[in-house]
Amino acid sequence: MQPDYSINTLSTTDRLPKATTLWETAHSLGFPAALWRLPNQQDKHLIVSFDEVLPRVSADLDELPAGFLVSPFDNLAGTAPTNTSDGITTGNSDQTLFLRADIQATFSTIDQTRSGKVNTNEMADAATADKFWQRLSVQLASQSVQTGITPLPDPEAQAEYIRNVALAVDAMRRGEFRKVVLSRTKRVAFADAPNAVALFDKLCAAYPTAFVSAVSIPEKGQIWISATPERLVSMDANGIFRTASLAGTQSAFEPDGTPKRPAEAMWSQKEIEEQALVSRYIIECFKKIRLREYLEEGPKTLIAGNLMHLSTYFTVDTQAVRYPQLGTVMLRLLHPTSAVCGMPRDVAFRFIHQHETHERELYSGFLGPVNINANNEGPESDLFVHIRCMKLEGKLATLYAGAGLTEDSVPEREWQETDMKCQTLLNIMMSDK
Repeated sequence: MQPDYSINTLSTTDRLPKATTLWETAHSLGFPAALWRLPNQQDKHLIVSFDEVLPRVSADLDELPAGFLVSPFDNLAGTAPTNTSDGITTGNSDQTLFLRADIQATFSTIDQTRSGKVNTNEMADAATADKFWQRLSVQLASQSVQTGITPLPDPEAQAEYIRNVALAVDAMRRGEFRKVVLSRTKRVAFADAPNAVALFDKLCAAYPTAFVSAVSIPEKGQIWISATPERLVSMDANGIFRTASLAGTQSAFEPDGTPKRPAEAMWSQKEIEEQALVSRYIIECFKKIRLREYLEEGPKTLIAGNLMHLSTYFTVDTQAVRYPQLGTVMLRLLHPTSAVCGMPRDVAFRFIHQHETHERELYSGFLGPVNINANNEGPESDLFVHIRCMKLEGKLATLYAGAGLTEDSVPEREWQETDMKCQTLLNIMMSDK
C-alpha cells in the first residue's frame, strides 16, 4: 500500500521522497518516468508509468488521461483510430509515446522549504503499485556525477553540414521552397553514467524561462534531457489556448561578457524574415480552420540561457469562440512546425530526409504533460517543441541542434549557430553549479 506522502505542513516535509529516489526506483524496475518544470515556475513534477512498453497513441488532448506525451519528429497522424479500455485513442501509424501518470509527484522549494505531494493513480494496477512502494523503501539514489566529458570527434561533420546548407540555399533561390531547418548532432562521452536528475536541476537553474524535462524510456535504453524555449500548444483550466513562433538566434552576451539588454538586441533581416515565416505558418493554420479571433503579441526578444531568440505569442479563448477542441486540432496542424521543418512543410520535410544523415528520433518532435491537475484548478496540457535536447544512452550523450535556413543564409554562419547551441548545453552540464 502507498505510504502517506502528501505534504501540507512543514512538520511532514521530511517524509517526502526526493525526485532522485522516485526516478531511480522507476529506473530499477524498468518503468518509464518523466520529470519536468514549466517556464517561469518553481514547482517540479514527476510521473511514473507502469507500462514497461509505452503505448503509441493519437495525441488527442480531449481524450487522453493524465500523463506525458513524447512525439518523434517524423510522426504521421494515426489512421483508423481505436479506443482502448483505458480511454487511450490509438492510431495505426501514430508514434507518439504516452506515459500514463500511475505515480504523480509535485515538488516545491520556496525559501529553502521543501514541500509537495506524491499520489498513486486509483486506476493503476494495485500489485504493481505495491511493488513500486516496496522498492522505493529500500532504493538508494544514484550518486554518480558527470566528471569528465570527452567530445567524440567527427572530422567530416562540419564540411558535410556546410555542403548541405549550400544545397538548401541554392534550392531556395531556385524557388523550390522558402525555408528549411537542417540539424546536426554532436556526441560526447561521460566518464560515468550521469545522474539525470542532477542534470535536470542544472538546466532548471540555467533556464528559468524554458520548459525543462528529463524523460526515461527504458524500452529504448534512452533518457532525453532538454530545456526548450518553444511552446507548441497549451490549454489551461480556463480554456485558454496558447502557441508561439520562435526563430532567430544570437548570443545573449556581448563579446566582453556583458549581458545584452533584450530591448536593444539587433536582429538581421534574415533573422527577422525567418521568424516572420514561422508566425505566418501559425496564422495559416488558423485560416485553415476559419479561426479569426486570436491575440497576437510580438515579435519580442526572448532570453533562453545564453541565447536570444525572436518570439511571437498567440492566444485564443476557446470558450469565447466555442472551439474546445482547438488544442488537439492545432497540434495536428502545427507539427512539425516551420521552426523545425520548413515551408512549404512537405517539400522541406523531404529535403531533410534526403540530406540529414542522422535520425532525429525525438529531437524536434514535441513533449509535455497532458491533462495534469497540478494546482487543483482543473486539468491543463502544455506541449513544447523538443529542441535544446540531448539523448543519454549510458555514458554516451548525443546533442542535437538545428538552424533555420533561408535563401540569405551563409553556410559557415549556420554551422557556427548550431555549434553555439550545442556548446551552451555542454557548458551547463560541465559546470559545478
